Amino acid sequence: MNNSDTTPAKIEDIWVALGLLTRFPLPQRDWDSERPAALAAWAYPLVGLAVGLPACVIAQGFWGMGLPVEMIAAIILLAITMFTGAMHEDGLADAADGLWGANTSERRLEIMKDSHIGAYGVIALIAGFALRWSALAALLSAGFLWIPVLVTAVISRAAMVPIMEMLPNARSTGLSQLTGRPRTAAVVIATGLSAVAALAGLGLSGLWVLLVAGAAMAACGCIAHRKIGGQTGDILGATQQVVEITVLGAICAVLL
Repeated sequence: MNNSDTTPAKIEDIWVALGLLTRFPLPQRDWDSERPAALAAWAYPLVGLAVGLPACVIAQGFWGMGLPVEMIAAIILLAITMFTGAMHEDGLADAADGLWGANTSERRLEIMKDSHIGAYGVIALIAGFALRWSALAALLSAGFLWIPVLVTAVISRAAMVPIMEMLPNARSTGLSQLTGRPRTAAVVIATGLSAVAALAGLGLSGLWVLLVAGAAMAACGCIAHRKIGGQTGDILGATQQVVEITVLGAICAVLL
């Protein structure tokens, strides 16, 4: 008999999600070893708030000191990258190298597991940072800080949850395999949280942003399914980055 706890959502899931997606020094706690870690995926959007809020506080402080918006945009990206241990950026680089660096699924997975970075990975990182930086700088120039950063952080992390649920694990090892696949309830809650963030921050324009984010997420899922037959931790990280870039662009179109 399987005695695992399958309650759709529990408060301690937030701590599990923070432990997985951030490098925050969390206090030691006794976790329920019978509860699958994938059930905490509903809380991934809340992790977006957890990394976005301190980044905004830091940025607001430097903004008050009169630093140029270009520097503040870079500081926001640096802060969020440090808070997450660059795990999503690492996934983007590995996914770019693997998905476009070989012709077979097996070889693509081998490349993605390799700790070295190739040309595609470098290009993806440079392009990713440049696109995010330029969007943030433009929004800051227009006086927007908190809403774009927080809404983007929430939606982009929620986007990983449907990919986890819909696509099988492409390999039998790795972080994604260990975490497992969430249930539909986690997808519904995560999507609901992202919708609340978008509508609260952007009004009805948030519906357009959600639609664009969904399209970007679907594209990432389709590419992963076609090239490696499923998802890995790198695919999830790449999805977060692609959706973050897409959402920032959509918010620029809405607010500017």
